[in-house]
Amino acid sequence: MRNAAFSPDADTRRQRSDWQVIKTLLPFLWPKGDLDIKLRVVTAMACIALAKIATVLIPVYLKNSVDALSLEDTVAIPLGMILAYGLVRFLSQFFAQIRDAVFAKVGVRAVRRSAGAVLAHLHRLSLRFHLDRRTGGLTRSIERGMAAIDNLVSITLFNLAPTLLEVLLVFGILWKVFNFTFGAVALVTVMIYVAFTVLTTEWRLKFRRESNLLDNKANTRAIDSLLNYETVKTYGNEALELAEYDRVMEKYETAAVRNQASLSLLNVGQGVIISIGAVILMAMAAQGRINRTMTVGDFILVNTYMLQLAQPLNFFGFVYRNIKQAMVDLEKMFELLDVGEEIKDKPNAPPLDIKGGEIRFENVSFAYDPRRPILKDVSFTAAPGQMIAFVGATGSGKSTVGRLLFRYYDVNTGRIVIDGQDIRDVTQDSLRRSIGIVPQDTVLFNDTIRYNLAYAKIGASDDEIAKAAQLAHIDDFIASLPDGYSTTVGERGLKLSGGEKQRVAIARVILKGSPILLFDEATSALDTHTEKEIQANLREVSVGRTTLVIAHRLSTIIDADQILVIDQGIIAERGTHTELLQKGGLYAAAWEKQQRSQALAEETGNGFAAKAAE
Repeated sequence: MRNAAFSPDADTRRQRSDWQVIKTLLPFLWPKGDLDIKLRVVTAMACIALAKIATVLIPVYLKNSVDALSLEDTVAIPLGMILAYGLVRFLSQFFAQIRDAVFAKVGVRAVRRSAGAVLAHLHRLSLRFHLDRRTGGLTRSIERGMAAIDNLVSITLFNLAPTLLEVLLVFGILWKVFNFTFGAVALVTVMIYVAFTVLTTEWRLKFRRESNLLDNKANTRAIDSLLNYETVKTYGNEALELAEYDRVMEKYETAAVRNQASLSLLNVGQGVIISIGAVILMAMAAQGRINRTMTVGDFILVNTYMLQLAQPLNFFGFVYRNIKQAMVDLEKMFELLDVGEEIKDKPNAPPLDIKGGEIRFENVSFAYDPRRPILKDVSFTAAPGQMIAFVGATGSGKSTVGRLLFRYYDVNTGRIVIDGQDIRDVTQDSLRRSIGIVPQDTVLFNDTIRYNLAYAKIGASDDEIAKAAQLAHIDDFIASLPDGYSTTVGERGLKLSGGEKQRVAIARVILKGSPILLFDEATSALDTHTEKEIQANLREVSVGRTTLVIAHRLSTIIDADQILVIDQGIIAERGTHTELLQKGGLYAAAWEKQQRSQALAEETGNGFAAKAAE
């Protein structure tokens, strides 16, 4: 298993063999313990065999009808042969339709389960993977993989296997009815055709892979551009974005043209091989008729079989191409399953048992990259019900404390303990359910306000949601909206202001009701007046709960039981607000600087107000 992040444009990654791709897919087509799906597969295979047997009998009854009508003393219509001809033609279609109806659930279920397995695996992967991923290329790979499963299943079972069966049956009939030469010509024609198709398609695969790679890049570029719509508009760089997108699409165009040109070459070669085989067989049949060793019906039988074989063989080229293309697409999707889970629960890990909510960091060191340590031998204890605040310069490691507490990453050395339990020994689900967070940057689902609030507590009543909104001081804002709680917030919540999104996050954490709270600069996007109101609410919500606060505005943490000043990954100072001011160190300097800035801002604001009044 690999821990490297998936990159849709990383072409140096080890490629799976076709067999490895099929091996990964088989459990989704033949699921353990699902008798219904297995019965459907068996029934579909039986229908395939019956349909092909009926298909190869069609020319036989046509030959017999023609021979009966060719006799000079014919006085009656060969009704039995004509009816048999009609019956086998109907049965070939009937069994094919039954096969489609029976197998439909198998294909759809395979797509559903495999896509679900990939999505579940993606959710199990670490934050490191999701920070490194490229969303556009990732979603494109999954979309193509899902389509490839459906194509691969239907093409392999409904076209490739039946075609091979039909070729063998036709070979046997031509050998039995005429002689080995007829069967051998038909079989050799098919073998040459298949060999040419396989070799040419293998050669063409590099063009398909190149097209996929560039398609992923173009899609990633387009989605990144749209996600950063406001930034693009702010800097007036629409032309730049279009130029960058067109640069990738120009390369895609070249690759796609090569792909199509090679396809045309393949089709021409296939047509030549089939035509030569048909001409040879028709000439042999015609000579047999001239020599009086074959009837007109025999000539028609050979001709009909060649026409019958030509259709699936022409389709076989398409089938094989699509199988190989589906393999490429599936390879890219299943490659996601090869990405190792960096953070995993231990076997039979118990759930976290919260007794009081004591949090201890014991000599914790951590680095995202070994070359750049973030936290160095950090130790502190948050007693049950206490509020511990973390302050420091940007990049000092404050937010990393929260990420480690949620176990998005595992510590390099030391350990994190909640109520005496190492968080690596309990389930991640129980750990994260025990912690409520208001992040610095709140990202919302493109759904209603009600949905985004209730996401913290699935099944919450409207009264519970309204109460949480009231405590977060967002109820009046929601009431002012035309659609109220049914208002859609837009992708990533972009229809709401930063402050409104922050208050939705606060209401959500209130609704979750976790015994441990983490506020990551929770009021950073709010104005001073609203900040003071919400701070009062947060203090009320925090009563009786262990609370960690990552703060930039020092005025928001003056009531904290303990303030930890982090500087270059170490705890440089610790104490209450008063104690730290008395020390006259880093915290005192930062406090004085913020107070001066606030006084200047208020003075400037008053000046503007005075001018506006004039």
